[in-house]
Formats: sequence, C-alpha cells, structure tokens
Amino acid sequence: MKRPIYYDTETTGISSEKDKIIELAAYDPFDDRSFCEFIHPGFPIPPASTAIHNITDEMVANAPGFEEIGKAFADFCPENTVLIAHNNDSFDKLFIEAEYNRAELTLPEWGYLDTLKWARRYRPDLPRHTLQHLREAYGIEANNAHRALDDVMVLYEVFSRMIDDLPLEKIIELLEKPRDLDRMPFGKHQGKPLAQVPKNYISWLKENGAFDKPQNKELKESFEKIGVL
Repeated sequence: MKRPIYYDTETTGISSEKDKIIELAAYDPFDDRSFCEFIHPGFPIPPASTAIHNITDEMVANAPGFEEIGKAFADFCPENTVLIAHNNDSFDKLFIEAEYNRAELTLPEWGYLDTLKWARRYRPDLPRHTLQHLREAYGIEANNAHRALDDVMVLYEVFSRMIDDLPLEKIIELLEKPRDLDRMPFGKHQGKPLAQVPKNYISWLKENGAFDKPQNKELKESFEKIGVL
C-alpha cells in the first residue's frame, strides 16, 4: 500500500541547481508523526529569501548539512512513500533530487504527487490555486505561511478536503491520465475556450517558458491539437 507523506521545503532561492534547502518538514498522517529540521546551506541566506520565510542565518548557524538531514528524512519515510507537496513537480521535488545528488546520497524510490496539478484540474472554478488561496476557499484557519511545517499541515487539511475519500492509488491514476483541455485553466483568460485565447497571450506564455513546466504539459498539447501553438 502506498503511504502518503506530506512535505515542504524552504530554500535560499528558486533555482534547484544553485540554491539549497534550509528547512525540510513532513507529516505522516497514518502514524501522526512529523519531521521538521533546519539545514545549513553552506552560504549566507539572501535577504530576499529571508523576507519570504523569515529564516535567518542565525537560525541555521548550528544546523547540520543536508547529508545528515537527508539520511534522517529517508529514515522518517516508510516503505512505498509518496511525497505530496504543492507545486511539487516544479519546485520541491527538484530540490529534493538536487540535494540528494549533491550529498551523494542514494535517493529512495519515492513516488511524487503535485497537489497544485490536482487543484488546477479538479477545481477550475477557483480563480487561483496557491496554497493560501485554497486554504481560504476551504475555510481553514490561517497559520504561519511560508514556514515548512505550517504549510505542510495546511496542505494536509486542504488536500484531504479536495480528495474526500478517494484512495491515494486512484488519485495518482487520475493525475497520470492524459486529458484534453478545452478551457484556459489559469491566468487572465481563465475559463475562456482555448480557441478564443488571444494568440499574443499564447506567444507570451511560450516566450516566458510556461509550456516548459511539467504542470502545463496538457495545456501545451491541447493548444497544439487545435493548431494555435
């Protein structure tokens, strides 16, 4: 049986190639266990990043490097773990893979699930799909946003409501099943039939790399099928 582990990372920036994880948190709903550790990145945290998550150099000064935390996190995760995060495909998963590679640690054969992808697919009625907007939509109490364990617990509550009683295996099956989109799923033209989305807006998305993101693969393929990309 697949085991869900909700997790989140706070980092020194947005590039998994040059930035580092400075906080890693997770929650195991089966055994009601949590994991939360600071990580020393090996260089000063940029002020712009601290302004987002409020993690300072002083807070990570005595923290271990990723090699130690990576081993502890692997021990925390049970067999058949599926790591669940919001924007997982484009952020958290990339950082996890990069950090294990840099530390020369064996990356466990985890599965991954992106709740942002699920929200965009099954809640197209919502204007935005950030974790905090989903929290508000489901009436979940606010907490310390952009700190790892707080975001993990909010994600667990939000996603539990979005999926109701669907088993994890079915959720993964639905997300892996390709589909043709007929309406724009996000942005200023959200809800508009794809054939009516202005070509200059499609060109803008392409130029800015929107179609290179894993979560927009279906959108790219749907535009290609109607001959506008």
